[in-house]
Amino acid sequence: MKVNKNIQVKGKPQKWKDVRSKRCRSSVKSSDLNSSAVVVKMVKEHQASTKKKPSVKRLKNKPKTVHEKKKNFPFGFKKHEFQTNGCSTSALDDEIEDLPDFTEGSESIHINGMETSEESEEVPGSRLEGEALHHCAQRGIQQNRAVLVMQKNQTLCFRGKCIVTCLYGRVEVMGFTIDEGQKSYPLFSPASHCPLTLRALGHTDYVRDDRTEASNILEDYLSAASRKKLVKKVTPTSSIILLDPLDTPLTRFLSSFTHLSELFSPPVSELMSTVLDTPLNGLGVIPLASNIEGLKISRSCRDALSTVINACKGDIDGCAVILVYGVKNVGKSTFIRILINTLLNHTSNVDYLEGDLGQTEFTPPGCLCLSTVKEPLLGPPFTHQVTPDHMIYYGQSSCETDLDGYLESLKSLWRRRPQSREIPVIINTMGWVKGFGFQLLVDLIRFLPVTHVVQLSHGVSTQCSSLTPDFLRTAQGYQTHPTTQTALDEFTESHCPPKTYTHLHVQSEFEGVARQGTATHQRSNEHRELLLLGYLSQLQSDDSGPVRPLHTLTPYQVPNTAVALGVIHCEVAPSHMFYAVNASLVGLCCLAEKVTSKGGPVILSQATLCPCVGFGVLRGIDTARGLYFLLTPVDPSVLRKVNCLLLGAISLPSCILTEQPGFESEMPYVTADYSFDLTGAGKIRVFKGLMRPSLMGVK
Repeated sequence: MKVNKNIQVKGKPQKWKDVRSKRCRSSVKSSDLNSSAVVVKMVKEHQASTKKKPSVKRLKNKPKTVHEKKKNFPFGFKKHEFQTNGCSTSALDDEIEDLPDFTEGSESIHINGMETSEESEEVPGSRLEGEALHHCAQRGIQQNRAVLVMQKNQTLCFRGKCIVTCLYGRVEVMGFTIDEGQKSYPLFSPASHCPLTLRALGHTDYVRDDRTEASNILEDYLSAASRKKLVKKVTPTSSIILLDPLDTPLTRFLSSFTHLSELFSPPVSELMSTVLDTPLNGLGVIPLASNIEGLKISRSCRDALSTVINACKGDIDGCAVILVYGVKNVGKSTFIRILINTLLNHTSNVDYLEGDLGQTEFTPPGCLCLSTVKEPLLGPPFTHQVTPDHMIYYGQSSCETDLDGYLESLKSLWRRRPQSREIPVIINTMGWVKGFGFQLLVDLIRFLPVTHVVQLSHGVSTQCSSLTPDFLRTAQGYQTHPTTQTALDEFTESHCPPKTYTHLHVQSEFEGVARQGTATHQRSNEHRELLLLGYLSQLQSDDSGPVRPLHTLTPYQVPNTAVALGVIHCEVAPSHMFYAVNASLVGLCCLAEKVTSKGGPVILSQATLCPCVGFGVLRGIDTARGLYFLLTPVDPSVLRKVNCLLLGAISLPSCILTEQPGFESEMPYVTADYSFDLTGAGKIRVFKGLMRPSLMGVK
């Protein structure tokens, strides 16, 4: 199949550039989104609490206006070109212009609307709820659009999804500052994760005529009567934000499944805390009362963020490499998102090395990858599934069966990163901090040039040893040893890690720390399912309309002589290979050697870990014509490089198979005639704490 190759434009590496007003988003089509009928029914008679209007201290100096920029706001996402396979190709972002570096010796540097000298301090503010929402929010001229006035340090905690634009002042969400004149950003606050909180930051030290300018800004969005009401609420330290409905292929695809139709509505535990009948409900935003805590950032977390940011701004030799570790459900992923967003206030790019196979950030589970993050992460992982710079499909949600392969894959990804890049690197790790898991952490710190190690824990005692530089000198690794580190010699010949690093300890204090959520959509297996659905949503068209089930999309036809088939996680007899891979998720990989066929399908006797460019669903096999039928959102120009389809332990979500509309009789690939009483029918439980005989002195 002939396709036109996409032209790729590589961005220039930058260290600590001013990125204010340089961020853009692709165009999103807004559609009507009403609040949940279930929520309205259960909370209709609930009386929302009324908060006393906070006193706001006027500042003598206020920021200069950038009102002339508001005409150029792009609301949402760029249109993608729809292809026959249901995939889309998007134009690459324009190369970011060179901008001046940070001024050395500056005490307070105003970048992206933030005063970095104070960003580690969180000033308590009032929650915007109850009657205050009726006075501070007005419905826009266009249907389901709302304008909200917030006072300095006032917060809005909500469930739902929307597109936010800062018209006046500046606001912060998940560590990222949105200033007036910047682009619009999508916000996702589903029931599967902690609700998002918007916080108004006010202005700094410039003088402006607040009410006159605010009235001119609101003229384009509100009627005269609504504008008059809101202008009365504007003070020199106020922020004005515009909220639009958010309707994307992702949200439409997820809502097409019965069990996910209320994903962006409050869970049952929050129903009595919702604030209804506000101008925000119609666009898909459901405010929460102050008894719902939202995201809680501890003092130690703010101190760690401040230390890392200041180190990145300082004269660090090379780039900052921050490794984050801790037990499961302690907030590692949330901390990393806040850290990345805070770094993006100062620099255009942040590198991210994924080491957590079970809870990945940018890819489906079972992947190790190296990504360049250019946009803030304002939602859970399934809302920002993107193609990383480099990826290896490990094929399992845990590395316990092949620890060497796990380490070699991460080292291979690190080698692919240009060593001349001077942007920060964030390394995510698994929640496995006992036994072999702890030894893997020791090896990673020794293998990689880590400058900062951030340990997250909870309670009065730490859940594992602190990986300080002193402790590392005597620690036992899986491949390395404290005395003779022979495994380091080859790898560190040109990648010499620093002799020391900074160890930071973060105490997590949020509600439910170290406990897996028990509500719907909050379990780890459900998060993995959402990741896969988020990736497969890229097969949908950008045009608003009914969702197309996967079995209605036109697949690629791939000759079985052109690609090899392999299984990563177990051994499968060649005669059973087609049964194993049919109707399964496969990694689209690139073997170093050329695939040769003797006239039939090519079966790998032993699958190896190799570069992966994406994923597909092998929806059918035609043995007579020798064809595989493959659905994938990967661009055809990239598919030309694929010569191997790898099957792992990551399976398709069951709803993909069980909720196929249009079938009156028995659904394909689905059977109810199955007994879990059979030997081997259930899940195999593996105990990770066993020590290898060689380490116990047993030969």
